[in-house]
Amino acid sequence: MSMSKYQTMLVTGGAGFVGSNLAVSFKRRYPELTVIVLDNLKRRGSEFNVPRLAAEGIRFVHGDIRNPEDMEFTDKIDILLECSAEPSVLAGFGGSPKYLINTNLTGTINCLEVARRNAADVVFLSTSRVYPYDPINAIPVREEESRFVWDCADGPRGWSSAGLDIDFDLNGPKSMYGATKLCSEFVLREYEAMYGVRAVINRCGVIAGPWQFGKVDQGVFSLWVQAHHFKRSLSYIGFGGLGKQVRDLLHVDDLFDLLDIQLGDLEKAKGKVYNVGGGTFSSLSLLETTRLCEEMTGNAIAIRKDPVNRPADLAIYIGDNRRVTADFGWQPKRDAATILRDLLAWVREQEASLKTLAGL
Repeated sequence: MSMSKYQTMLVTGGAGFVGSNLAVSFKRRYPELTVIVLDNLKRRGSEFNVPRLAAEGIRFVHGDIRNPEDMEFTDKIDILLECSAEPSVLAGFGGSPKYLINTNLTGTINCLEVARRNAADVVFLSTSRVYPYDPINAIPVREEESRFVWDCADGPRGWSSAGLDIDFDLNGPKSMYGATKLCSEFVLREYEAMYGVRAVINRCGVIAGPWQFGKVDQGVFSLWVQAHHFKRSLSYIGFGGLGKQVRDLLHVDDLFDLLDIQLGDLEKAKGKVYNVGGGTFSSLSLLETTRLCEEMTGNAIAIRKDPVNRPADLAIYIGDNRRVTADFGWQPKRDAATILRDLLAWVREQEASLKTLAGL
């Protein structure tokens, strides 16, 4: 099996962190592949990826998945990587969810129309946030020196010491971000059944790595590395302000390795849903991240404690990768410390651009 059947790849959200890295990696591995990226450049930092994409021979289209007229292409699209999203879990809280819904649901449907018209295969990047937060937070937790750990032998269906599997109950509030991504998954399944679109859904946990312009509500590990490098203050928010909440994290290059394998054998991947993340192999608490950042940068910074939980937050999220490992032999190779080291190397290399972005 190989990627040779694909001539033209469309990456939506292709100037964002995940989309741009995947576009560059596919173009480098398959130079004959035409790679087109589409992005509305709404998110600060994405404009820095445009010259980077051009330098790799990737065609950039300034467009918005919310506008069907922006989704007309003269090329026949063979494969769609759907990486576009409003990725903030906090989006919509305290205000209108209109942009979020128009992007993450209506926009996805516009992308699926491209796939239907072109008979293109689809890789849909979904999120671990499709799982409801209350049942996850109800799993008993023990506080250890540097992190919270799950503290039970038997938990709800779909949970084990390896983390959450895809049969974890989806009922319950999950944030508007998670809900729109789950709705998109359901619509995608109908496109498969009604129109024969071949697709795989990867529910990703935290993805991290170079070219991630981190913010408080998304890209936290990049935010942490940059704050230590530039000596900016941070806050431990929620769960007592201890910094002990835990996430698994996946290097964006490990994600590329998986997609490359899946696209090489999409007949096997189609119709499947996978949890894809760092799993138990690669996870960090904020406190552990601080210690690693201090060690790597030599800088200690002020970190405030804000004990009040933000909406939809989780004490622990670790995804169970075992299904995707069983089907494709894939597992992450780059651990959490490697991810932070790669981020720091990128921050040092791009210091001038990052200062410009921060208005320094």
